[in-house]
Amino acid sequence: MGAIEDVDPKVICYVAAIDEPSALRAYKSNVRWRIRQDRENSFRQAARDINESNVDIVIVQHEFGLYGIWSEETTKDGSTHSVYHDYLWSFLVELKKPVITTLHTVLPEPSESMREAIRSIAQASDEVVVMSHTAVWLLETIYGIDKPVRVIAHGTPVIDPSGRHTFKAKMGLKDRTLISTFGLVDPRKGLEYMIAAMPDVLRDHPDSIYLIAGQTHPDLLRVQGEAYRNELRDLIRHLGIEEHVSFIDNYMTLREIIELLLASDVYVTPYLDPNQITSGTLSYALSAGKAIISTRYLHAIEALGEGRGLLVDFRDAQQLADATNSILDDDAFKSRLEHATYVYGRETTWPKSARAFLDLANAHVQSAEHRRKLVTHSPQRGAGA
Repeated sequence: MGAIEDVDPKVICYVAAIDEPSALRAYKSNVRWRIRQDRENSFRQAARDINESNVDIVIVQHEFGLYGIWSEETTKDGSTHSVYHDYLWSFLVELKKPVITTLHTVLPEPSESMREAIRSIAQASDEVVVMSHTAVWLLETIYGIDKPVRVIAHGTPVIDPSGRHTFKAKMGLKDRTLISTFGLVDPRKGLEYMIAAMPDVLRDHPDSIYLIAGQTHPDLLRVQGEAYRNELRDLIRHLGIEEHVSFIDNYMTLREIIELLLASDVYVTPYLDPNQITSGTLSYALSAGKAIISTRYLHAIEALGEGRGLLVDFRDAQQLADATNSILDDDAFKSRLEHATYVYGRETTWPKSARAFLDLANAHVQSAEHRRKLVTHSPQRGAGA
């Protein structure tokens, strides 16, 4: 939203916020509508209210965890399975404004209920947007979507890839080799495998430090507290590398994230979900021009292809160590990776992504206005026609 308003200050963005059943939040003034996540009729009412407003177009950011509920259903053979009940469809069929829907998750092996939800959403949207070309292929082949799907990359800040030594000194890491991962901490990130790789990295590069930046995922914190982070700390102590693995366990501002990336020598995403189609942290590292190592999830395979980074197998600490050492052993190789990621990442900056969304929105608004004019000015048919 901020990027769109920066690109064209005449644009005004309003928000329809989705609240969990137990949430009560004080929003900023740009939140004009509230939707109760667990009430299908709340979605319908929000659409009706938007229809009565001066809004020209609606942009939906879709994630399964936001727009529906899950239930356990029993089949005839007595087995149970999870079924997704989509409420976004109820919103879209009620909506009379043009709508663009961005799909953040496109699973290669969806359940039938998830597949049908995506098909229905695509059918009810004027335009479907995804963040990778892999997602387009999945929608066509797995979901049977036969309408055009547009790719608009995950937006990233505009970053000048310089100042490594300055930001290392600011962080108290002067003369250290910095390996980093940032983002919400939870077991799906596979951080223990990069920690387990550190002893082999340290044998070749004893000045190295692995910095894990970010708070524990709030959903995990609510259910399990800091159990996962404590397991990581136990592993660090067991390996005897307390001086070489560190946490930044607090909320990081955008400036702090950028400074961390610019200070880093190697950026790692050791994630465990092979179906992850979008990673904002990976996108940011690309934009910062980092030498990147990642497991082979869908977004990483596409983004780091053609020699832009190093891909390793899931849950393989030895491959992570070997890949890290291969970068740190060869300054020329490291520089080539950094140049390749920066060239790729600069095409995904927020101004470019916002411009793409704005152009798309303007096209649909103009098309809708044209259709309304045709209806308004069409001649009345005679009684005998």
